[in-house]
Parts: sequence; structure tokens; C-alpha cells
Amino acid sequence: MTQEKPAQSATTKTVKGKIVDVTPPVNALENLKEFYSLIEKSAETFDPRYVLKVFRELTPIRKQIDLETLVSFINFTYPYTSEHRKYLLETLSYDSSADMETDGDDSQPKSAPIAEIDVFCHLLVQIFLLDGKKYDQLYSFGNICIKLMKLYDRRTLDYIQAKVWFYIFRSCEVTRNLVPVRAELMKALRTATLRHDTETRASTISLLLRDYLLVNDINQAYNLVEKTEFPENASNSVVARYFYYLARIQAIQLDYSSANECAIAAIRKCPQTKKARGFLQAVTKLHILIQLLTGEIPDLSTFRDPLLEKSLSPYLAVTGAVRLGDIKLFSDVLQKYGDQLRHDGNYNLVLRLRQNVIKTGIRIISLAYKRISLKDICIKLHLDSEISAEYIVAKAIKDGVIDASINHKAGYMQSKELLDVHATREPQSEFDRRIKFCMSLHDDSVKAMRYPAKVNDDDEKIDPEAREREQELIQYLQDADGF
Repeated sequence: MTQEKPAQSATTKTVKGKIVDVTPPVNALENLKEFYSLIEKSAETFDPRYVLKVFRELTPIRKQIDLETLVSFINFTYPYTSEHRKYLLETLSYDSSADMETDGDDSQPKSAPIAEIDVFCHLLVQIFLLDGKKYDQLYSFGNICIKLMKLYDRRTLDYIQAKVWFYIFRSCEVTRNLVPVRAELMKALRTATLRHDTETRASTISLLLRDYLLVNDINQAYNLVEKTEFPENASNSVVARYFYYLARIQAIQLDYSSANECAIAAIRKCPQTKKARGFLQAVTKLHILIQLLTGEIPDLSTFRDPLLEKSLSPYLAVTGAVRLGDIKLFSDVLQKYGDQLRHDGNYNLVLRLRQNVIKTGIRIISLAYKRISLKDICIKLHLDSEISAEYIVAKAIKDGVIDASINHKAGYMQSKELLDVHATREPQSEFDRRIKFCMSLHDDSVKAMRYPAKVNDDDEKIDPEAREREQELIQYLQDADGF
């Protein structure tokens, strides 16, 4: 008796004796329609989690949204008489005359969509123009989006508006029109602050900081940080960008300790996805330079990360020059990687490391020699003259880099005996710094946790029999009133 084989459906096929599911993937239009229902549900329930789910699922299908898909979704969303539909299709350079013959179809919407769906459609057009590198059209379309957002006054638009503002600023950045958008961002920040729109407020603050940094207006950026309060409940991606800009501002203003804390926070808040690789590289480069400027040498494992190893090769060479205290090697590194450091915007910070290289060289010399002439120091550090060597050694002694003294008449440096580091306050300050970091990490973790709604304990303590007697009494009183 032969055993019958299981019947195969239209969505399966046999590969090497195994039945494999070959169900075709859902197209992008169906996903967009699903996003439509999720955004409507978010507007009805005032729950932003559905909008966040839309943005999470939009990233994987972003490349699948072509012109036909986007036009079909616009026709699905707007009635044919809508003005928004007309200028959206005109922005996409699509001829809508062929669609007029289907006017009056029952499957088409009879009324305009809600505000959240309307702004979301404009966001999809922005993404499509940016991916198609149509920057001039994207810049012109940004002005339309600004006027549209001023028409609506809804709290549920918070997360969608934040994304729209990001692409508006991106269009201004690629077309090099950063100054005109600054006034609109200021107005949006004031409006978001009055409405308590957390995400839009955080996004506009970070975009304004980026605007000031791109035009090297550090004083305005610092004033903005001092006079605004960044919301704590913003999404991690916006918080990571804010801490990165804050670390760069503080590093430029020589506040290296605060800059180091902000850089660490930016790395910790950075999304752990491949899409965020470029941001992670930028933050790590800045963090390495801040560590070098504070006198620390970064861990070698940082440069061995497969995602960062290639892009961090210039910074590994800079770290090697600083660690060895070799001025000649440092100059060679600047000459070799100068263009890449300028492209990263870190060239001026690297130039500041020259003094650190000299201090490191002097510290190595003071450890190796009990007494050494200023002339030999000048030769070893490749300095111009003995006078400059004497000045640099005196500055290092004053800053506490080395424990030595200078004999000006004989022209030599006398190193003192090494002291026990545990007899100083350095271990205590380092321990205090680590405690603050752990406490900050604990506080952030507690704030990020979600707690279930509190249950009313009084209802649970009521005796079920007493509750039943109470219900009988209420029913008896109602019957008595009826008579």
C-alpha cells in the first residue's frame, strides 16, 4: 500500500525533498494602507506607539516605494477634487489627467483625510524626493510642508511633524540654504514648547544646533543650549544627536570633561542598527579626540571594531603619535590624513593635540632621565630653540604634568623621585567619576522602564458577599421606587 504524498498549495514548492513556503511578499502599497489604519488608530486613541510602529516598519520598505506605489496611495487617500492631491502629484511630476476618467468611483474616498494622514503623505513625498536626489524640488516642497503644519493644531501630530522638520532641514542642508530655515525652526520650537510636543521640540532644538555648527556659530549654539531645556522623554535617536552636538560645542569651548560625558551618552543612546553606522563613527571619532585632549589614551579595542576599523585609521595614527610623544610623527600624520580630518570637521581639534604630544614627550623624558639638558630635550622633541624648550618644561611643571625642577643657570631639568600615586587624591577623583557614571546609568535605566497601571487595592479588599448584599439592596430600592 503506497502512502499518499501531502498535497502542495500554490504558495509552496518542493526544494531538495522539503516543502518550502514561497508566499510572495506583501507589496509596498499594502504596507502603506496598513500604516494608514495604524495612524488613524493612533489619532483616535491618542497613543503614539502606533505611529512609532509605522516609522519602524517604514525603514525596511523605504526602497520599495516607487512612483506608482506613491501615486496609488495618494489616490487612495485623497478624493480627486482635493487640492492637496493635485499639488502632490505635480510635485512628483505625475500627469493626473489619465486618472480623471475614474472620477466618481465608489472605491475612492469622499472626504479629505484627517490631519495625521495628510501630513504623513507629505512626509512620504519628502522621502521619495530625497531618495531620488531631487534636492531642488525637495527644498521647494519644504515650504509647502511648513505652511501645511501651520494649519493644524493637534497633539497627535507630534512625531510626524518631527520627521517632516528633519527632511525640511535636510533639504536646506544639501542645497546650502541654512540661514532662511532658522527663523521657521525658531517659530516651530516656540509652538512645540507651548503645546508640550516633546518630539517636535527635541527635534527642532537638535536641528538648530546642527545649523549653528555647520556655519561655525558656536556662541549662538551655546546660548541656545543655555536658554532651552531639552525634553527628557524624546526618542533615543534625537537624544543621541543632541548629546553629540552638545559634546562638540563643549569640546570647542575647552570644557573637555563635560564633552566626554556627553560623547559617552551619545554612544550609549545611539541605535544599534546598520542605518546608524555613520552616526556611530562620527561620535566615536569625536570621543577619541576628547579623550586625547583630556590626557587619556583610548582603549585599543575601540579601533578594532569591524564597523569602525576602516574609518578610524587616521585617529589610530593620531593616537599613536600622542602616546609616543613624537612631534615629527604627529606632523607626518597631519600631512597624510589632513584632508580626511577636515572632512570630518575635527582638524582644529587635532591641532590642539600638539601641546599634548609635547607634554607626553616631556613626561616620558622625565621618567627616563633623572637629569637632562634643555638642549637634549630640544633635540628629542624637535623644538625650535632651547628657550621654547625651557618654556614648555616650565609650563608642564606648573600644570602638574611632571614633577621636576629647572636649573636655569646650568640649563638642565632635574626630575624628582616618583611618589606613590595612592598617596594623592587621584584614585579618589577617579573612583568618584566612576560612581557618578554608574548612578547616571541607573537613573536613565529606571526612567526608561514602563510600569503597569496601578490596581485599586480597595476593590480587592471588599468581601464578595458584602458586595452581593449591596447589589440586592440597590435592586430592592429600585423596585420599591417603581411601585
